Amino acid sequence: MLKIYNTLSRKTEEFQTLEAGKVKMYVCGVTVYNDAHVGHAMSAIVFDIIRRYLEYRGYDVRHVMNYTDVDDKIIRRANELGEDPLALSARYIADYAADLRSLNVLQPTSTPQVSKTMPLIIKFIEGLIERGHAYAAENGDVYFRVTSDDDYGKLSGRKLDDMQAGARVEIGEQKENPMDFALWKAAKPDEIFWESPWGKGRPGWHIECSAMNLAELGEQIDIHGGGNDLIFPHHENEIAQSESYTGKEFARYWIHNGMLQLGGEKMSKSLGNIVSIKKFLSERSSDAMRMLVLNGTYRAPLLFNDETLDAAERAVERLKSALKAANASAQGLDAAAASALDEAAESAKTNFVEAMDNDFNTAGAIAVLFELSKAINTARDSGASAEQIESAQATFKDLAGVLGLTFAEKETSDEETAQIEALMSERAEARKAKNWQRSDEIRDQLKAMGIAVEDGKDGATWKRS
Repeated sequence: MLKIYNTLSRKTEEFQTLEAGKVKMYVCGVTVYNDAHVGHAMSAIVFDIIRRYLEYRGYDVRHVMNYTDVDDKIIRRANELGEDPLALSARYIADYAADLRSLNVLQPTSTPQVSKTMPLIIKFIEGLIERGHAYAAENGDVYFRVTSDDDYGKLSGRKLDDMQAGARVEIGEQKENPMDFALWKAAKPDEIFWESPWGKGRPGWHIECSAMNLAELGEQIDIHGGGNDLIFPHHENEIAQSESYTGKEFARYWIHNGMLQLGGEKMSKSLGNIVSIKKFLSERSSDAMRMLVLNGTYRAPLLFNDETLDAAERAVERLKSALKAANASAQGLDAAAASALDEAAESAKTNFVEAMDNDFNTAGAIAVLFELSKAINTARDSGASAEQIESAQATFKDLAGVLGLTFAEKETSDEETAQIEALMSERAEARKAKNWQRSDEIRDQLKAMGIAVEDGKDGATWKRS
């Protein structure tokens, strides 16, 4: 039985879906006003792994990830560049979608946008006003009335009385209570706007996700996810809005990933310590980023630096060794050894599920892959034929695929390949002549080019390190 840590209950619970065999999962996406960074990549990879595993376990997953394409940051950025805000956001949406493909993140089932959900957002706000949960101010703003929700604060564990202490109303706001939050903002001069019953304006941040959720998945969902920095106020306010509007439980399970940290600090644009996904992928493999996430606990902070990334890349290379072909001169294993390899593959399937069923314990799942990799490599070194190891390798690839690992080799140009092959030939001649000094020099030269040389019974081979 799959068990998931639920932020709402602060407990690990058995996973029970609203509808048998189906999962409705909504994950907060990005606000598109600049290049996405590796912090965004971490969250996307976490929920990609969760989706892949749920599908592996036989669930039909409807995965929705939104784009916030209307926001203060977008407007400011567009004004700086002299660009239409929606044109700017459309460009960054396309860029982020390309980044996710490069990271081997599955395309979400649906990717709604705020600008395309406006009629429902307005209808949603009208419904909250009718039910007494929201009110329109004289200046055209609309606010959610937090005191109308008896459960407000249940996700974050905060108490309204404590939150109100020290809270203040900003200049220009017309709130009944300093903790009330904006559902609709009156348009400022020269700012993008939509017509509404309260005048020209645009939605507040929190109402967007509630409306897009309702449009794509209905009144109730199984999983709501996002970074743990969204627990308060964003997800807290989503619950308040959605449950006040429908009168039903909004999401059964709340899953939050930890933050990516660089030098002990959260990675964010405001801190100026970001590494864009594009920059990362120009220097490292997508598998390195994924392995970094897999090696940790998704709910914990993740340290991002050269040391942890180097370790992740080494781990990928070690696992990749399981996919090497059988030796050409292999004579085959005896029946007992061949049976042991088959048993190792079957045990890997069982142990993999056991690990992942424990709140998506990816570190445990990776340990299972290492055990299977070791069994495959041992069998190959003992003379296993291609036929004898292919079944275990297929199991290995299936399980690695559930985690989204590709083991793809970095493309090498024809010119670079020719240079490498020439050096390899020269090294082979040097070894034949027992010129070990020259052989070592060539190995070092290849290493500087990012090429690792492996000497075996059937000769030397090379690969990217």
